[in-house]
Amino acid sequence: MSNRDDRRQFLKVGSIAAAVSVAGNALAQDAAQQQNQPLPEDPKAPEPVGQPNAAPDLPEGTEVEAEMEGFSRFKPSRGNDPDSPYYLGKMMPGFRPAAAGPAPFEAPDLTKLPWKMVDGVKEFHLVPQAVQREFLPGYFMNVYGYNGSMPGPTIEVNQGDRVRIVVTNELPEDTFVHWHGFELPVQYDGAATLTQNPIKPGGTMVYEFDVHEEGTFFYHSHVAMQEAFGQVGWFIVHPRKVFNPPVDRDFGLIFQNFHIDPTQTVSDSWAMDWSWHTINGRSGPLTTPMVCKHGERVRVRLLNFAPMQHHPIHLHGHTFWVTGHEGARAPSTAWIPRNNSLVGVAQATDFEFIANNPGDWIFHCHMIHHMMNHMVRQVGPRIRENVNVDRYRADTTTRPAVDFTRQGPAWDTPGYPQKMQGMERTMAQMQRLWQRRETRGMRANYPMAVKGLMTVMRVLPDDLYRLVMESDQPVEKGAVFAEIVRRFGDPERYQDAPPM
Repeated sequence: MSNRDDRRQFLKVGSIAAAVSVAGNALAQDAAQQQNQPLPEDPKAPEPVGQPNAAPDLPEGTEVEAEMEGFSRFKPSRGNDPDSPYYLGKMMPGFRPAAAGPAPFEAPDLTKLPWKMVDGVKEFHLVPQAVQREFLPGYFMNVYGYNGSMPGPTIEVNQGDRVRIVVTNELPEDTFVHWHGFELPVQYDGAATLTQNPIKPGGTMVYEFDVHEEGTFFYHSHVAMQEAFGQVGWFIVHPRKVFNPPVDRDFGLIFQNFHIDPTQTVSDSWAMDWSWHTINGRSGPLTTPMVCKHGERVRVRLLNFAPMQHHPIHLHGHTFWVTGHEGARAPSTAWIPRNNSLVGVAQATDFEFIANNPGDWIFHCHMIHHMMNHMVRQVGPRIRENVNVDRYRADTTTRPAVDFTRQGPAWDTPGYPQKMQGMERTMAQMQRLWQRRETRGMRANYPMAVKGLMTVMRVLPDDLYRLVMESDQPVEKGAVFAEIVRRFGDPERYQDAPPM
């Protein structure tokens, strides 16, 4: 039997293998002890899925380690020394070797802009236009975007490329496109009439420049009203030399805010407050989860394209490192460990972490009003009609009961999500949420927790990742969550989700 086979056997049964460190042994023993832990005697509890005896392991052929100076790739940990390069996984590499090139960039719910090589130049065609975007199931808003999408499709290139972007304006008004953060010839900067003439409706302008930068950038209209209507998109530049340490996953999230009144589908770009919040053009729970494998190194690039509101960004279950901003990647000596970091208007921040804690983890703005949808003034009758509450202040036990039925013509306000009558959704809306592969096996009531500027980072053991993302095998709602509780949680205190 090979050393690799010996090690695999050790990870499954807890025997000692020479290739694994002492802390790695403890990790494997913990994992082995938790296999096949029964859930409470509950007939509604999902049956085991995946490979119930599976334990954390390194992929075949990799040279990375399970533990480095006290920090574990497969178990929540800190490390032995805050000055260590591996403290909190700071410099711990992913499974993907640098020789494989940069990890593919993924922006959930968004597409990539295709290109073709023309005379040695990567040529893209970008079309500003009015589009409809489904913020929540069945709720389509009229916004501005590019190529049929809001945000627009991702432009993805490599450092050193020469690019040509042909912009054809299908808006009913003049427009400009700014390539945010790029150091390019001034005539292509897109700063309205300061540097170029307007692109008239039906007109075309060609932008062409060399990309010497690398990192996280974006493009957007340089007409303020059009920005407020949603005109923005990623412009990702992969470095010639893969960033150290290499990542396995590279996600992108664009946060936006809109003020859309209950009877409208068009944002009021003059408003000083905001009622709709989107991530890549979707409001939670229609935001599609990010899914990674247990032990991978993950990067999340987050762009705050809100008109005027900053976002304190929080990831549950993990501590991340802030490794860069929209200007450039930061030197590792300047990285900061956080689990909540403020991202200002028109700023982008790169977060990196080792996904060593399996589960479904909320990733969200911590601004309270941004953690819910449609924050507008109450529509319909008051909660207590024609009742002055002053006389009840001294003795609140005598106050009249509240009518929670909220039914009648006064409540029939078109265009308002959920009709302000609670969190109920139709079966068709629920099917719209559950039809995405990335949600398979999550708790049945997960949509109640994910609202507004909220999405989910799913960290799945390898066998459960294959089940969710690569197989067509049916997966019961809650089954993957229950399996993670069996392996890594406290099975004796498992709680089944209430019936929908």
